[in-house]
Amino acid sequence: MTQSTEPRFLVIGQITKPHGVRGEVRVLPLTDRPERFTWLKEVYLDEEGSTLAPVTGARVHQNFVLLKLAGYDTRDAADSLRGIRLAIPADQAIPLEEGEYYLHELVGMEVLTQAAEHLGAITDVIETGANNVFVVQGPNGELLIPDIPQVVLELDFDNGRMIIQPLPGLFAS
Repeated sequence: MTQSTEPRFLVIGQITKPHGVRGEVRVLPLTDRPERFTWLKEVYLDEEGSTLAPVTGARVHQNFVLLKLAGYDTRDAADSLRGIRLAIPADQAIPLEEGEYYLHELVGMEVLTQAAEHLGAITDVIETGANNVFVVQGPNGELLIPDIPQVVLELDFDNGRMIIQPLPGLFAS
């Protein structure tokens, strides 16, 4: 039996702290469309989909989302949610535009240089403020590859591979 690498749930935000005294929480959106929180009727309070909470209110405020969940009506109750990652079923993901992809789709992809040197497979993606960084495990150990146009030349989803052109000194030890 083959197991899909497709997640059942997608994380869309993380609760950072309470906001006010009526149970609202401040959420750091982990989605390119923070307004999606205003459409939600419910959200999972974990990445496994075991705890579902109805959403009773949401609004985008500066770079955060202020979210109100049913059953969390005090500051103390909201504080108990600090650090929780909010998720939705993967089948509720916003459809992607041509050329867009979800980061989880890259995990497992083989990485080759333009000269056909096999570097390994992507095991993780680190999201930074400037650009993503691909963690690659291969014959030369762990490599960190920046997701920038000068390095990543091609993403071949059909064949499960990424073609890169390392910048001079990128893999120097």
